[in-house]
Amino acid sequence: MARGGVNKAVVQIARTAILARGEHPSIDAVRIEMGNTGSKTTIHRYLKELDEADTRRGTPQEQISDELTDLVARLAQRLQEQAQEPIDRAEAHYRQLQNELQGQLELAGQTQLQLQQQLEIQTTALNQESASLESTRSMLQAEQTRNAALNQACSDFELRLQDRDEQIRSLEEKHLHAREALEHYRSAVKEQREQDQRRHEGQLQQVQMELRQAQQSALVRQDEITQLHRDNERVLSESRSLGKELNQAKDQQHALNNLNTQLNRQLSQLESERTLLQERLRVATQESEGLKQANSEARESNTALALRAIRAETALESLKAVQSDDETTPDKT
Repeated sequence: MARGGVNKAVVQIARTAILARGEHPSIDAVRIEMGNTGSKTTIHRYLKELDEADTRRGTPQEQISDELTDLVARLAQRLQEQAQEPIDRAEAHYRQLQNELQGQLELAGQTQLQLQQQLEIQTTALNQESASLESTRSMLQAEQTRNAALNQACSDFELRLQDRDEQIRSLEEKHLHAREALEHYRSAVKEQREQDQRRHEGQLQQVQMELRQAQQSALVRQDEITQLHRDNERVLSESRSLGKELNQAKDQQHALNNLNTQLNRQLSQLESERTLLQERLRVATQESEGLKQANSEARESNTALALRAIRAETALESLKAVQSDDETTPDKT
């Protein structure tokens, strides 16, 4: 069986072309001329039939060769035209595709340039935001340092108030002891007035000295309380200033959140820390108010102590006057 497309006409065309070139139309030559297609047995059979047909016709070899040459030439030209047509279409399609690809390449280049510019702009913006964030962090650290200093100042202030409270309690104990001693002295005077006169005068001088010391201590304490009140006002002023600075830092943080979403978590953390600082400041303010109230109460206590001391001194002077009257009474009798 011959392959598809290999028939007697095709073999005849190939044989004629070989004969036109002046070559012998062997089986291999004909097969090569047809593009290495077809079975050698089929080609041999068709060649044998063609040779026998030529022998029967008795046509001169020269006339057949000319006709076949002309036929082969026309067929070759037609085959070349048919073969050139898809080549031309392929070349046109290739040029069109090349132009399209060139346009896409140029568009891609422009897009890449725009993306590069956008990347540079975003990089610059990111660097600016990073610098702003570092500045905000520095401000926050400074505020934390100041807050720690304020907390330490409040702690020192509380310690000083505790010391003042101890001094007040000590003064109260001294006055209590003085009053007890005065009561004891009155009892002793009633029992042994003449024997304890000198000791009474010594105790009286001692009590007067202690009263003077108590008054001086009260004045010193009043000055210290006034200074503490001033320190407390200064701490409150610094707390308000720190609150304003924290609000400004909070506004800056909010702006950074809107400009750069990538720094959102870090800025949220800073916001939380600022909120914690504000809470601490609020607690410090409440403690300062408590300290102010304690100062006021201490001032009132000092005033009450001063009044009590004056009353005690007045009672001692009255007692001394009574003793003097008692001493003059026996002489008249």
